[in-house]
Amino acid sequence: MRRLLQFVLFVFLIILINNTTYAQVKKLSVDDQLIQDSIYKSKKKKVLNFSMKEFDTLFFEYFNRKNDPNVVLTRKDFYNYTVQIATFSDRLSALYPDQKEVAAENKEKWLSESYEDYLQYKASQKK
Repeated sequence: MRRLLQFVLFVFLIILINNTTYAQVKKLSVDDQLIQDSIYKSKKKKVLNFSMKEFDTLFFEYFNRKNDPNVVLTRKDFYNYTVQIATFSDRLSALYPDQKEVAAENKEKWLSESYEDYLQYKASQKK
């Protein structure tokens, strides 16, 4: 009985570690992280004071430019949009404390967006 319990516990730990490993967010290059940090520091106050209308304008402008096959955003422009969208999650978590976890996940998702992935997306648009 004890052996069985040990085996079940061992399998449970392996599954838990495996899921945690696969759920980790991709890491960006150091250069990309530096760009994100500088944008975050320079835009944080402005974005935290955005109204919903200003945020919607930013959000839709990003998606319109991202999906326009004739426009390729520069690295700085790309991260300017994604960092501002991620920063707005801080405001949402302050306004809706019961949604802090969702806001934190959303922020992490936006900060993990990669410029290289964006360029691959743009290349696939032209095919």
